[in-house]
Amino acid sequence: MMARKKNSKGSNEAQKKVNFTLLAQKAKKVYLAGDFNNWDVKSHPLKRNSNGTWKAKIELMPGSYEYRFMVDGEWMNDPNCTSTVSNPFGSENSSITVLDVVIT
Repeated sequence: MMARKKNSKGSNEAQKKVNFTLLAQKAKKVYLAGDFNNWDVKSHPLKRNSNGTWKAKIELMPGSYEYRFMVDGEWMNDPNCTSTVSNPFGSENSSITVLDVVIT
């Protein structure tokens, strides 16, 4: 998957593994959608563990991204994310920044 980059600082950036989690014990299906996958609600299904936590690990290029969860057909923001951005539908999207960490 090629992720869309925002705020690129160079051409040597590598994709970073990013974990997304959501506690939704009664949910039947949870998907991750955002500007990194053109808001495709089927491309990133989350997997449920035994305590009702849903998880997905995806690779993203360093930059800023907007995203939301689709939980049983309803949009939901990430309750663990403190950064949001207004969207054109009158609500907000969760926002994440993936850093390009350089170890020297």
